[in-house]
Amino acid sequence: MKDKLWHIVSGSLVPAWLAAAVVLTVLHRQLPSSGWLLVHLLLLGAVSTAILIWSQHFADTLLRRKALGHRLSLGLRLTAHTVGAVAVMTGMVVGWFSLVLVGGVLVGLNALAHAAVIAGQTRGAMPGRFAPLVRYYVASAVMLAAGVTLGILMARLDGGGEDYERLFIGHLALNLLGWVGLTVIGTIALLWPTVLHTRIEGGTVADGSTLAVLAGGLGLVALGCLADLRLIVALGVLVYLAALGRVLWEGVGHLRRAPAVTFAAWSLGAAQVWFALCTLGFGLQVALAPNWTAAAAGVETLVPYFAIGFAAQILLGALSHLVPVVLGGGPAALKATAAELDRGGLFRVVVVNGGLALLLLPVSSTVTVVLSMLVVATMAGFLVLFTRALRANRRARALPLVRVAPGERPPHGERPRMTGRMLAAASVLLLTVTVGIVVDPASVGLSTVSTQAAGSAAVAGATGHTTTVAVDMVGTRFVPDRIEVPVGDELVITLTNSDEMVHNLVLESGLVSGSLDPGASETVRVGVIGASVDGWCSIAGHRLLGMEISIVAVGADASVGDASEGSDNTTMDGRDGMAGMAADGSHTGHDSAATAASAVDDLDPMAEPDADFAARDATLPPATAATVHRRTLIVRNVETEVAPGVTQMLWTFNGSAPGPTLRGTVGDVFEITLVNKGTVGHSIDFHAGDVAPDAVMRTIQPGESLVYTFTATRSGIWLYHCSTMPMSVHIANGMFGAVIIDPPGLAAVDHEYLVVQSELYLGAQGGEVDAVRVAAQTPDLVVFNGYANQYAARPLTARVGETVRVWVLDAGPNIGSAFHVVGGQFHTVYTEGDYSLKDGGSTGTGGSQVLDLAAAQGGFVELTFGQAGHYPFVSHIMSDAEKGARGILEVLP
Repeated sequence: MKDKLWHIVSGSLVPAWLAAAVVLTVLHRQLPSSGWLLVHLLLLGAVSTAILIWSQHFADTLLRRKALGHRLSLGLRLTAHTVGAVAVMTGMVVGWFSLVLVGGVLVGLNALAHAAVIAGQTRGAMPGRFAPLVRYYVASAVMLAAGVTLGILMARLDGGGEDYERLFIGHLALNLLGWVGLTVIGTIALLWPTVLHTRIEGGTVADGSTLAVLAGGLGLVALGCLADLRLIVALGVLVYLAALGRVLWEGVGHLRRAPAVTFAAWSLGAAQVWFALCTLGFGLQVALAPNWTAAAAGVETLVPYFAIGFAAQILLGALSHLVPVVLGGGPAALKATAAELDRGGLFRVVVVNGGLALLLLPVSSTVTVVLSMLVVATMAGFLVLFTRALRANRRARALPLVRVAPGERPPHGERPRMTGRMLAAASVLLLTVTVGIVVDPASVGLSTVSTQAAGSAAVAGATGHTTTVAVDMVGTRFVPDRIEVPVGDELVITLTNSDEMVHNLVLESGLVSGSLDPGASETVRVGVIGASVDGWCSIAGHRLLGMEISIVAVGADASVGDASEGSDNTTMDGRDGMAGMAADGSHTGHDSAATAASAVDDLDPMAEPDADFAARDATLPPATAATVHRRTLIVRNVETEVAPGVTQMLWTFNGSAPGPTLRGTVGDVFEITLVNKGTVGHSIDFHAGDVAPDAVMRTIQPGESLVYTFTATRSGIWLYHCSTMPMSVHIANGMFGAVIIDPPGLAAVDHEYLVVQSELYLGAQGGEVDAVRVAAQTPDLVVFNGYANQYAARPLTARVGETVRVWVLDAGPNIGSAFHVVGGQFHTVYTEGDYSLKDGGSTGTGGSQVLDLAAAQGGFVELTFGQAGHYPFVSHIMSDAEKGARGILEVLP
């Protein structure tokens, strides 16, 4: 294969990965694990592929010797890495650990093979001035293999406990600082002065002992993570940063001699700044965090800046310089290719880095989204320029070669003016932020002013007077909760949130304030008052707790009247009328008044799940031998399918409802770290623990965490749930799970299953719980393990003669359960910590037909099947079974 064709074919892998990342950015809401996938498409896909290609290219150049197998060897390594990376990403998205394992092992072994090839290449190579830099590529490949190993272990742990968080920090350090970082440091030592067209006098700092110091720092990081020593990790990052600083300072010297004038130089320079800042932030997050969970959460916030600010900009800058050189074709072709890749260079760099800097500020979610889209779109422009560059190179090669005598060379053109391009970039950033504010004015304290009060046919003539009232939000109340305003006055409300949770204000007129964090204030201009109007806090459940306010129009015409009187707009079930109007983008439950139709309209009791539907695994693993159980529960808002074609935005522990099941024995210690990555305050209450609730059950706000430790002193199946008020709403929206403490002497059985019954009070499609229906105790669905009728579509299994134990927990929040297996009889029943029937009871022939549970109660039943067949299991409160509380036990011969 010719050189040019080889470079085009191998080089197309990187743009392909980048294109996949751009597509995912557009479709991220339709794909699971989109954030994780986007980072890995960029780092494991595009960046890692580029490293494999270009590290081999530079090794060939510096050592003046081709690698063993040359292109065949590199082609095999690229193929292995691509297949392995795709397998890892696919396995993580669909939840197949075996696929993750195979893909991870392939990526790791391929990295070691890459290291071995380059190390072997150094033997017998001609001595070169910068040949020692090749050692960086060997060391970085070893780091990738180690980082992938930690990643596989993380996938196995599936997100639980401080062990997972330690592995996560080590995984990031070895992959970002090791695999990517060491490669960049070894390359930038030569690439940076080459791009700037400066000379390297003598050697470079990277030639000496720098690699040993960097590797030593990463070794300390790995040791600290494995030995549970956070300060050692921070020390390792500090050592690494010190060596990195020497290399970057040398680069500053080159920049002083020759300022950057191309996109490649600007992009590489900006990337090095982000590299240093992110590494410093990494060390500070680890050193200052109170525990591993908080450290991991802090470090995780740096990943986008590592990925975009550092890795992506290094990649695009390097490609912009190297692609024209590798494609060749003579001076004219090189110049034409470089010119395409340099189009709008300064503008692109300023937009990307300005956008990233703005994202560091506490901007609203809407502004964050539009800025992120701008940054991604700007970087995606490289793909268009890359295609244009290939065409320009091909056209230039087809032109006749024109030889110009040295004395006839045209003078170099003037350096392009930078001010205009920087102003254009700044204008685009300003426009983007402005668009974000226009879309979500409440995010910066601006409110949409209604010119007409709710319920009024017309606004009385304006008096020109303004009534200003200070309203405090405290104890889930507005204080004062009644405001009297003369008709015709303009009303301005100064809102202050003195509570410990997020609140907002919604008026019947359609005006919506921003969501106010604790301690925040906002001025809301209501407009001219023509009639009385009611308002409330629309955060799910807060209105039910009494957080309402009345604005009374003094002197209003009686024919206009109070907006709430004589009106059937607000009904008990909240499905019609003004109580259904949208409050804000993050809370769409019915007491937050969403205009969208209820998801009840999409319920079809006869609908079947899709063919690829996977039911939640009801199999209950046995208790482990461990006596101390450490687990991290992360609160996340997750849009979840709860019945065929019906989704809800659930508040979850670790992404599912029910949350993870904990199991142990009497005397075991459970150390649970709760991390709130949701949008409102949450808490947790473990019924299995005998503890004072004051501290461990306190509500924590988004971004906060707490550690809840208890000792299991009594056996049974226990509920855990969010205890933030209104508790019924938090439980109904997915915040519950089970803790099983085995009774002493619990016998082994052939099959052991767990069924958690709960209720769903449907809001809008993709929205949150209908708090009004929760209060009325009128569920739309009653489900086992979070999904209506899922075990009717995907039955549980057993064989004739086998003993089956089914643990049942009623999570409520309102309705009891009467668990029954049609065609079966229970010979053992265990309820609320003791046996009511064991092996037929005192007569040996006793049996039971129902496990009767109130909300928050649990137990288990045991039965044996004498015939093959399909045995439905239901809640024998039959209307609940008809709402989704049913499944099938398929008994095979």
